[in-house]
Amino acid sequence: MTWLGLVSTLVCYAACKALYRRFHVVFLNPMITSLIALVLFLHFTHTSYAAYDASARWLTALLGPATVAFAVPLHRHFPVLKAHWPEFLVSLTFGSATGITGSVLLARLLRLNHVVVTSIAPRSVTTPIAMDIAQAIGGIPTLTAVFVILTGITGVIVGPWLLRLLRLQSPIARGALFGMGSHGIGTARAFEYGAMEGTCSSLAMIVAAFITLGLAPPLVHALG
Repeated sequence: MTWLGLVSTLVCYAACKALYRRFHVVFLNPMITSLIALVLFLHFTHTSYAAYDASARWLTALLGPATVAFAVPLHRHFPVLKAHWPEFLVSLTFGSATGITGSVLLARLLRLNHVVVTSIAPRSVTTPIAMDIAQAIGGIPTLTAVFVILTGITGVIVGPWLLRLLRLQSPIARGALFGMGSHGIGTARAFEYGAMEGTCSSLAMIVAAFITLGLAPPLVHALG
């Protein structure tokens, strides 16, 4: 049982990724199918979440290095960010503030408790940083991870429709939409449109994460 969580997670993800590459249907995204597969696996093997979590801690521990690794694409594509920093700064600041405010107000409207409100607030940024923000403002990091995944999945489903509706032709705008709206999952989708879209999406995802890191605590406090 020591390696059950680690091995089952890696096997499920690899299988689901191969399935997505084979059929390339948005609903077969590995973030969706691997989650469902793992839940079914734990259910039918009668494995508790506590036991699974204890054996998969190596993967959780990798979230820290993954956060630091964001410096690599930021450095690699810095000329793009430097050339278009006003667009990135204005749009991502507005997008981050809208994401936090909308999440908190919707949670309040649904009369969710304070812990859920603080957990859902940073849902619009990539998982490692979103979990850190949630912990800092009193939320539950694992619950935040679920909201982040749901946001990413929604983004890759709605994103292409928005591109057509808004008639966005600029690769920078397309990339920023996916990076801000659905972070890592959206970035993978953006690369399917082109290299520039994918690059701008990865930059948008990273910059938006750090903007949200600064905006989330005061906004949640102000709206609380």
